Amino acid sequence: MPRLTIIVAATKNNGIGRNSQLPWRLSKEIAYFKQITTAAPEGTINAVVMGRATWESIPKKFRPLPKRINVVISRNKHYELMPAEAETPSVPVYLNASIESAAERLSKAELLEKPLHRSFIIGGAHVYNATLALPTSSDAFVDRILLTRVLSPAFEDCDVFFPDFLAEDTTDGEKQWRRASYEELKEWAGFEVPEGIQEENGVQYEFQMWVR
Repeated sequence: MPRLTIIVAATKNNGIGRNSQLPWRLSKEIAYFKQITTAAPEGTINAVVMGRATWESIPKKFRPLPKRINVVISRNKHYELMPAEAETPSVPVYLNASIESAAERLSKAELLEKPLHRSFIIGGAHVYNATLALPTSSDAFVDRILLTRVLSPAFEDCDVFFPDFLAEDTTDGEKQWRRASYEELKEWAGFEVPEGIQEENGVQYEFQMWVR
């Protein structure tokens, strides 16, 4: 099964949403998300895995997200991903009941149109929680978090939160998570990631990578 990479933008208090929307509009952050989740060696493709609410938060004209396998998690096995009258999407779109079944699907090359390069978990909170809860003994578990840390303002009115993965970051007294260096992030991404604190529309943020 594939290793899973979480990608998320969160405040210092781990806020990620407000009224079912992002609390900020950051075009450079969106460009980073698109580039890093799309970039794959020729002949391969990445997957983005998301919950139903995250899928529905994407404007219809932009879904499925292009150049990526789209996997939607919903316990409703009759959930209609694409309207019957919609054109055939240009990329595969799958419905799965759980993160475990999604990972199982992505592990089977014979079920995919192209070899899989990387799998990204893109939200929302329930899917993030379920993914982080996967045991590290499993082949399919999160070994990397691409965190856009929103430094200011605090966005204290957030009503949806990312799990505080650092608060419970000990196993037998050992830290699980380590913040990677900028050079490690750039090498893994394969492109020039903006370094240091960024500022856009009055919001300060930083691109980080955490690994275990």
